[in-house]
Amino acid sequence: MSAAGWFIVLLALAGANLPFLNQRLFGIVPLRASKKSAWIRIAEMIVLYFVVGAFGFLLEARAGNRFEQGWQFYAITFSLFVVFAFPGFAWQYLVKRRLA
Repeated sequence: MSAAGWFIVLLALAGANLPFLNQRLFGIVPLRASKKSAWIRIAEMIVLYFVVGAFGFLLEARAGNRFEQGWQFYAITFSLFVVFAFPGFAWQYLVKRRLA
């Protein structure tokens, strides 16, 4: 696997966990609510999946060997993206924190 492939995998890992690691929209835009809802986090994950996928598509096309992908590819990569999000999900929803 090339360096570009590993870069996309690491980018997917970071992108999948971003919605769970902060209370801002895409890590940038502050929200009025003190805590993001699960629906916003899911929407962020879907958008970030497409952003990472577009970046991977760009790198693949730049390398000169762009391949056509069927629905199976997208189903598997989205499932992998959801699995990559587990550390952030566990930290946000499963880890008990002490109240200050």
